[in-house]
Amino acid sequence: MHILDLVENSITVQSARVTIKIVEDIERDILSVEINDDGRGMNRETIDKALDPFFTTKPGRKVGLGLPLFAQAARESGGKLEIESSPGGGTKIRAYFRLSHPDRKPLGNMKETMDVLRASHPEIEFSHEYIRKTKKGGQA
Repeated sequence: MHILDLVENSITVQSARVTIKIVEDIERDILSVEINDDGRGMNRETIDKALDPFFTTKPGRKVGLGLPLFAQAARESGGKLEIESSPGGGTKIRAYFRLSHPDRKPLGNMKETMDVLRASHPEIEFSHEYIRKTKKGGQA
């Protein structure tokens, strides 16, 4: 659900392309989730406020919980969230989770998530990549 919520943010800022990359690194005990878009991007001030649940850029809304809840989920599993963005340059959200942490939320069904996104927004180019690293240099 976090991924759907964050991709909806990408759609709201008029992205034409959204990429979701998930890397399960068994050896390093890390699950990373990265969402990239080519939307309007954010300035430094907006990035600094983006994790405040009482901040949103969506008209008519008083709260913006997508990023704060995703960041909280990452922290609860020993990870963190990073935001890279610039005005006109799109946005990259990257969250890291300790793979073996008992409080890590399940990833869910990414095929269904991508199917919903593509069916709901056929005008947007969505791509999804899942990489599972099993040991040094190995991928499954």
